Amino acid sequence: MISLFNSLWQRMRYHSATRVVLLSVLVGVVAGLGALLFNFVLDYANQTMMVRAVGYELPKPGGEGATVLPPPPLRRWLLFLVPAVGGLVSGVLVFSVAPEAEGHGTDAMIASFHHKRGVIRKRIPFVKTIASALTIGSGGSAGREGPIAQVGAGFGSALATWLKTSDRERRLLMLAGAGAGIGAVFRAPLGGALFATEVLYREMEFESAALVPAFVAAITSYSIYCGVSGRWGAIFSIPNLQFNHPLELPLYVGLGVICALMGTVYVKVFYGVREHVFSKIPLPKHVKPALGGLAVGAIGFFMPQVLSMGYGWVQLAMDGHLALSLVIGISVMKILATALTISSGGSGGVFAPSMVIGGMTGAAVGMVFHTWMPTVVTQPAAFALVGMAGFFAGVAKAPVSSLIMVSEMTTGYGLLAPLMLTTATGYLLMPRKTSIYENQVNSRVDSPAHEGEFVIDLLERIRVREAMVTDAKLVRFRQDTPLAEILEAVADSKQQTFPVLDEAGALHGVIYFDDIRVFFVEHRLPPQAVIAQDLLAIQSTVVSADEDLASALRKFRLTRHDELPVVERCDLQRVIGVLNRRDVIAAYHDRVHSDRPPEQQQGRPVF
Repeated sequence: MISLFNSLWQRMRYHSATRVVLLSVLVGVVAGLGALLFNFVLDYANQTMMVRAVGYELPKPGGEGATVLPPPPLRRWLLFLVPAVGGLVSGVLVFSVAPEAEGHGTDAMIASFHHKRGVIRKRIPFVKTIASALTIGSGGSAGREGPIAQVGAGFGSALATWLKTSDRERRLLMLAGAGAGIGAVFRAPLGGALFATEVLYREMEFESAALVPAFVAAITSYSIYCGVSGRWGAIFSIPNLQFNHPLELPLYVGLGVICALMGTVYVKVFYGVREHVFSKIPLPKHVKPALGGLAVGAIGFFMPQVLSMGYGWVQLAMDGHLALSLVIGISVMKILATALTISSGGSGGVFAPSMVIGGMTGAAVGMVFHTWMPTVVTQPAAFALVGMAGFFAGVAKAPVSSLIMVSEMTTGYGLLAPLMLTTATGYLLMPRKTSIYENQVNSRVDSPAHEGEFVIDLLERIRVREAMVTDAKLVRFRQDTPLAEILEAVADSKQQTFPVLDEAGALHGVIYFDDIRVFFVEHRLPPQAVIAQDLLAIQSTVVSADEDLASALRKFRLTRHDELPVVERCDLQRVIGVLNRRDVIAAYHDRVHSDRPPEQQQGRPVF
């Protein structure tokens, strides 16, 4: 056993991938416990401020309790006060202790990955947990994925910092922690892991190196969370929904179009409220979340269905217990309530509100189609489920993880074909730069986390033949060329490396300029005393014309020369030119310039 442990320790110590995967287990444990702690704090805040103070208990989704239509709030007038108080306390806590905990935590995690080397201050997860519980528990329209993502990501970052790992490993553990937290609290381990690796980019890219650590951490956290809470299975309880009518496919495309339109409005309103309303209010940031809470309470006074996360209302819509007018009203007013809550500086996630907006949008579309074509659309609840994925796929630029997460949260695997169609439509129709996560970058190439990695990738696609200067006169010598002739030719050339050929014209060796520099001031030697054979370098390195520049650059580094002879691949003794370091750099920049889109070709370099 001891020898096995020592073997594992040595492997973990020297093998980066193994080390990250093993540490991901520990990250998953903490993320699972963090999800349990956050839910406990959130439930306590909700019971204190909404149930006891306001006298209003929100409905829950089927996987978290009985879903019934709640009675109106007993003390409705307190809705003007309670969200404002929750926003005030949250704002004072956040902006006094950890301003990074403002807003939705997933975006802060994305920013940390790209721009902060994966570093998250240790206090942020604790501040985010309390501040978000206060915001959501007092009725603020926000979700729990942001806080949980920061709890898991914060521990992954702290663990990597404590162990003095590389920045790359810290980023991977941070993503593993974020995926573990989301996978636990939404009981969607696969979707959570995929989401953490997909949400970093606007284009269809994953942080592939983080997939396995995120899988391991998510499985661990999910098992701990469900095992302790006793809540296994999906969050939503739905009937056995199936796709069984091909004529529904055009209708699901239409749902994707509507989701893209609603998603565009959502993002515009979300950031428009921040830029054009709260940023212009001449008050300290500490109190602005109270103003947002006051506005949310005013909306909640007339429509309490928009308060807090709202999953229970989606469940009721899928069960067919809500009127069409109320479903449309929730989908529209939830956009405004979410913007007021989070864009004012409140703390919370945007995943849950996005699911509610998408679910209500889909429910409304399904109800309308069912009225028009009852024999085709026999299950309008299916549109609510698909709408959740289609809407979030567009606003988050995460189509794959959205599809998987909604399937796990609802067990709606019988709707995979409509889910795929609607998420693809919603994703493709959303404007490329319109995302609820403003810290996303377009692709891996644009991320500072990968700066420099793609230099080698690009150099591997350029051949030496393309980079070498072909119109320059190549200076070469025979073995018996006398020193005087060599010095005369070298003096008139910019070359640094001079091939020496044998009688058959094949490469025999090279002369480096540094080795003959001394002879320019040495006049005591007879003209025929030294020939090219005497000046040959002990070792010489050549590059093939069909070799890639990445390989050539490694040879430059190993030889520490600025110029290497170029030979034909089919005849390694036939010299056709020389390659200079400057030629490599010029070829690289030319390729970067030609590969960039026209609107960027006059700007700063990509790398």
